[in-house]
Amino acid sequence: MRTYSFFFPIMFASAFASVPFIERFESWVNKFKIMFESEEHMFSIFNKWTTNDRFISIINARNLTYTLGHNQFSGMDERDFQQYIMQNKKLFNRVPKNPKYLEFNESQTFLPEILPVAVDWVKDGAVTAVKDQGQCGSCWAFSAIGALEGAYSIKYGKLVDFSEQQLIDCDNLRNGGSNHGCNGGLMDSAFGWISKNGGICTEDEYPYVGKSYEKCDSWCGEVDGTEIINYMDVDTDDESMILALNFQPISVAIEADQREFQLYKSGVFKGDCGVNLDHGVLLVGYGTDDDRNDYYRVKNSWGESWGEGGYIRLGRGYKYNDGRGQCGVLLEGSYPVLRE
Repeated sequence: MRTYSFFFPIMFASAFASVPFIERFESWVNKFKIMFESEEHMFSIFNKWTTNDRFISIINARNLTYTLGHNQFSGMDERDFQQYIMQNKKLFNRVPKNPKYLEFNESQTFLPEILPVAVDWVKDGAVTAVKDQGQCGSCWAFSAIGALEGAYSIKYGKLVDFSEQQLIDCDNLRNGGSNHGCNGGLMDSAFGWISKNGGICTEDEYPYVGKSYEKCDSWCGEVDGTEIINYMDVDTDDESMILALNFQPISVAIEADQREFQLYKSGVFKGDCGVNLDHGVLLVGYGTDDDRNDYYRVKNSWGESWGEGGYIRLGRGYKYNDGRGQCGVLLEGSYPVLRE
């Protein structure tokens, strides 16, 4: 493949747009190392990028609580992006299971009288750097590992990168697990596999490659202290989620296949977003911005070029999706409980 970047001024300047516009497209191509299979493919990507560029301008002109911007998905139309997201969707349906539930109950002795107005586990040092799942539908693994990394850091005072690839290779149907590698999975099932396995290896020992292997490598050593004895499902309301976030980061599932989510850049996201869950992410905190917009802070697995350095702030409150949360964020919250 080749980029064809040196053809842009000749091919596009007279037919489509001004030279500065073409230069912005070229800059995007170079920044994200976009490769083209042919000139026809290049024209197709250019047209989609142009459509998204107009859409970004229209939305940003409305002065909403959030802004859109170009990222690695700017060369995709809505259908392309939905197909990308569909890699994750296979198992995102709540199924009968028997975890313990964390419910908001004022009679619970551990419930503080006044919860903090904001929590941010990133600032508190319990969240690893933003990662990139690439073309593998492994969001479930990144979400589950993120929750485990947070729980481990809070318990032991050490922030360690654990292995998503080990989950992808080992927690799948071929090897007696419940998930589907790069074709989707559930965070709760991942917690169950880690519990059965007696822990998880580090990222350094079992690095991410972004694809599923037939074989589950067993040569790495599980880190002492990563043994999961149970997992907790968070009840589906804001109070329970806020309470849970005061203890550790939470694995959640959301709907992420909408165009505004695709091109999100900054701010508190209140755009169109339903509850058709298709993407696993990590809830790392909550708060209120200077304009009194309540939000949940979410760590994604699409690299630092997307959103606010790889994060998004979702609108928080009962008004979203009949109390199910913006993008369905309240529907599938869970976290691991580590061995004492």
